[in-house]
Amino acid sequence: MELRDIEIFLTLAEELHFGRTAERLHVSQARVSQAIRKQERRIGTALFERTSRRVQLTPVGRRLRADLQQVHDLLQAALARAEAAGLSGGGTLKIGVFGHAGHELRPLTEAFRTRYPGSSITFGEINGADPFTALRTGDHDVNVVWLPVVEPDLTVGPTVLTGRRVLAVATDHPLAVRGTASLEDLADNHVADFGPDAPEYWVASMVPTRTPQGRRIPRGPIARTFHEIISLVASGRCVHPLGEIAARYNSPPGVVFLPMPDAPELQWALTWRTISDSAAIRALARTAADLGPIRL
Repeated sequence: MELRDIEIFLTLAEELHFGRTAERLHVSQARVSQAIRKQERRIGTALFERTSRRVQLTPVGRRLRADLQQVHDLLQAALARAEAAGLSGGGTLKIGVFGHAGHELRPLTEAFRTRYPGSSITFGEINGADPFTALRTGDHDVNVVWLPVVEPDLTVGPTVLTGRRVLAVATDHPLAVRGTASLEDLADNHVADFGPDAPEYWVASMVPTRTPQGRRIPRGPIARTFHEIISLVASGRCVHPLGEIAARYNSPPGVVFLPMPDAPELQWALTWRTISDSAAIRALARTAADLGPIRL
């Protein structure tokens, strides 16, 4: 039995749901079904009882799960020890982040350095108007970007940061007097335009094209960096939603950051070029998964 088939079996045994198993392992649901059928044909009996309402392990499936879990755990521990020994000789990962996000990632970077002594992490800045080029050129090994990321050449890893949104407005803007903002307010103002190089679906996840009531949110002028956005906001030419981390580390003159209670939370995840996958990147991703998302 191949390692991937073992992972599929053990994950399905935990989730008891083909769709969630496929999503968790980043494979198709057909791939999950194919792997389970292959194992059942080899063993000669059913491992799962399936109905339209539930999936559950058979007695043989429960026994196989117990046996394979021990093997899988031992194998993963052996691989982790080998990777730790390989990484202990040194090496640097460069992580792309927005603004001051690197400071918020300290629990992750410290845990990584503790697990893999001799390894180091440096940070580079992501340009919001062109968020993936530095990955594709190799200038960054990993980026921490808000989700979703749907790029065929990129792998999306664990979520590392979660937080709310704020709206940057000029201090003399009527919303500043109110002290809060909503997604509906965006339709009455312009928001900054990131330009043609940022994927539209990705920009829209931060700055939607329409409000919950369907009103169009006007875009423009163009701003490619955080400082350009803030300058436009301060001059009254636009307002702009940002992650609340922007308010934590910045107090620009002429700008205030307003909470947006109705805006969904943002999630930032590790993302890397699939063909550049390495032991160091996998070690970082595993450390992040064990640590869990850091709340901003």
